[in-house]
Amino acid sequence: MKSNHPGSYNQNISYQLYLVSDQKVLKNRDFIKSLEQAILGGVTMLQLRDKDASSKAFYTLAVEVKKLTEKYKIPLIINDRIDIALAVDAEGVHVGQQDIPIAVARRLIGPGKILGASTATLEEAKKAEAEGADYIGVGALFPTATKSNTRSVSLELLTAIKKSVSIPVVGIGGVSKNNIKSIITTGVDGVAVVSAILGKEDIREAAKELNRFYITTGGNH
Repeated sequence: MKSNHPGSYNQNISYQLYLVSDQKVLKNRDFIKSLEQAILGGVTMLQLRDKDASSKAFYTLAVEVKKLTEKYKIPLIINDRIDIALAVDAEGVHVGQQDIPIAVARRLIGPGKILGASTATLEEAKKAEAEGADYIGVGALFPTATKSNTRSVSLELLTAIKKSVSIPVVGIGGVSKNNIKSIITTGVDGVAVVSAILGKEDIREAAKELNRFYITTGGNH
């Protein structure tokens, strides 16, 4: 889906299956190879997230991940760290409510990069759009073990948020093959996944399966 938001990223991108990386979920499996398997399974967008890494370690990892996303021509989004995103020329950055303000992030990255924002209320969603976000991640929709400071969002609220903004909306938080259909029927532009792909033994097949659910449920891509 191409965003018509002023100053937004100027390429057609799909938010359909948005992978958020988490090295802990992989349990010592090769990080880059695992991400590649996920992309081969149909991941359309990748966010690199590592709250514990040093700046140097995160930068070094981001360089390697950028090579991978360039190879498969999917956007790389860096979580929180605008400096790292700019340093590796990632396609964009994603900020939370406790990170640098959305309007400031937009000013720093310029109009040609993707800017995503985490939201959990109607007010936050509208504000994110007004301040220059290209898309919003809404959740947590279901219990999740990969993030501790989540706020709960109902499917009803997700539906209301989707109707109230014109930028793409991605559902996040405990997404799995058991609940993905209920999320897609709200009309969202995609789902963000961690454990349901990276926590599985066959990462490529897990991604393929989620994509199949998305398509057969009539997701809007």
